[in-house]
This record gives sequence, C-alpha cells and structure tokens, in this order.
Amino acid sequence: MKLARRIWYSNFFIRLRSWEYWPFGVVQLPLMFYWLWLSLKARSLFFFSASNPSILLGGMFGESKFEILKRVPEHLLPKTRFIRYPATHSELFSVLKENFTFPVIFKPDIGERGFRVKRIYNETEAAEYLNSSTGDFIIQELIDLPVECGVFYTRFPNENSGKVTSLVLKEMLSVTGNGRSTLQELILNHERAKLQWERLKETFATELNRVPDENERIELNPIGNHCLGTKFLNGNSHIDDELSASFDAISKSIGEFYFGRFDLKCTSLDDLRKGKVKILELNGCGAEPAHIYQPGFSLWKAWQTLFVHWRNLYRISVLNHKRGTPYVSTKSGIRIYRKFRAATKG
Repeated sequence: MKLARRIWYSNFFIRLRSWEYWPFGVVQLPLMFYWLWLSLKARSLFFFSASNPSILLGGMFGESKFEILKRVPEHLLPKTRFIRYPATHSELFSVLKENFTFPVIFKPDIGERGFRVKRIYNETEAAEYLNSSTGDFIIQELIDLPVECGVFYTRFPNENSGKVTSLVLKEMLSVTGNGRSTLQELILNHERAKLQWERLKETFATELNRVPDENERIELNPIGNHCLGTKFLNGNSHIDDELSASFDAISKSIGEFYFGRFDLKCTSLDDLRKGKVKILELNGCGAEPAHIYQPGFSLWKAWQTLFVHWRNLYRISVLNHKRGTPYVSTKSGIRIYRKFRAATKG
C-alpha cells in the first residue's frame, strides 16, 4: 500500500491526473490545427497580428511589456522603470535609490509564463539579477493588495462596447503549519508545492528544518503565475455589466486594444468591478482565458473555451484587417519569433 501511495503521489502521476500540469503543447495541440485552418481562411499565418494594432504581433509574443504599459493611464499602474541591457551596477542602483524601496519586482521586458519574474529584497539580490540578465528588464513597485486576478477583455471593432469574457482569481502557493511537521515535510506533503520542490529547496534552504507553528501560513511563492505553483480559480461568476463597463472604459483609453488580459491587483472584488485596480501587466492576443486552469475544470470544456477564444481572435483580426491594419508577413513573423525565443531562453 505504501508503494502504491508513493507512486500515486509521485510528481508524474500528480501531473498525469490533472491536465492543468500537462505540457503546453499537448493541451494546445487541437488548437494548432484550428489555427492552421483560420490562417488558411485569412491567407496569413500571422493573421492575429491585426488583433491589437498598437501592439507588436497583437501581443502574441515578442512584445515589450514596458511599451505596452506606457499606453495605460498612469493612475492605474504601479511605479515602473525600464533598465536597458547592458546596464552597470551604478546605473541600476541609481534608479532604485531615486524611485523605489525594497522589496520590488524585477521582470524581463520580453518574457512569458513567469520567466525570470522575481521579488527582489535587497541590493545583493538586485546585483545578482543584473549579473545574470541577458536583456532589458523592468523594475516595478511591489503592490501589496490582497486580491490578484486576470481579467480578459474582448471587443469587436465593429461594436461600440466590449466585455469581460474571463476572470481568473489567483491563490498564492502556501502551506500551513501544524506545530509538528518541518517546512520541508509540509512542502513535500502538499501536491502543488511538491511539484515546485527543486526551486523551493533553494529558496527556503535555511528554513527547511524549522517547524512552523500551528496555523502559521508560509507563502512559498509571491508571484501570481501558474507555472510557479499559483492556483488559478474560475471567477466567471463575478462577471457582470459593471465589470465589463469598467474594463471597456480602461481598454478604450489605451487605444486600438481589443483582445487581451489585464493582470492586476486590487483591494476587493467590489473595487475590481469599479475599475479601481493596479495593472501589473497587459497581455495581448497571446494571453489565455486563464480561468480554465482551475483544478478539476474539464479538459473538454477548456478546449471548447479555447476554440471560442480563437474564433473571437480571428473575427477581431479580420475586421481590423478590413479596416486597414495589415497582417505581419510570414518572414517578419518568423524573425520576431526567433528573437523572442532567444530572449526567453533560460
């Protein structure tokens, strides 16, 4: 029985029985055929580049996070500064001293799925991040608000108003002490945390043998990314006309933005509906309706959602193309993709 339990709770079987952990290419495989069909209809492999005319490739990949954030009204943003590669230590520390207090968030200007996004607590960690960087990155003020979520917005160019089509609520990876188990034991007995063990054993190297108090909550990862263990919860029941109207107004203030996801923090769901938020990132057409990653969400239902998602992307792109937005050529699209892959190789 112990052997069977050990096998059942091995990392392999944890991933196998929960499709949210499956490789991106496996989950997306049916969509690849649909993309090819839509490309044939549009006569362009990169038809999606017309979805958000103000963003490189519509935001599918390769876009500058900083350039996108510059289009967002300033009162909705955390303080953000751009560090151009290669930067010296003195240049970095000058920006930090003039604009920020620790901790802060460092993230690559071009990246995806939590790649090299880190909370930086002191100058030593800042220097280490700079030394290991191979491209431009962003420093962002840490926003310490209790609700973190992703709001997906969709508007067709021939319609006056858009709407929120997906809301994901994020639950940070954590364990809770029982007064008996060490932190290492708590992590290895928590399925979601266990999958992050190789990273966590380094992050908490000096604390693994500590026995947390009963009901003591230890946050294992402060970055709200699914690849780093964050639990994504389906918040679609909270979508209403007020929420859609708020993000319709925000999106229109950006200009030529029709399809993408706002990753943000706020004080409450009531503030979210009113648009009282701090936008951490704005992701274009490459973003997903991330509510599908809630544990237990049906894979068939997820595929249905993604097919509707791509159909909307196609419709928006074609409508913008008819209004004069060109599709990026195959040659240019491949060049941008190669540059993007080189930038995110880690």
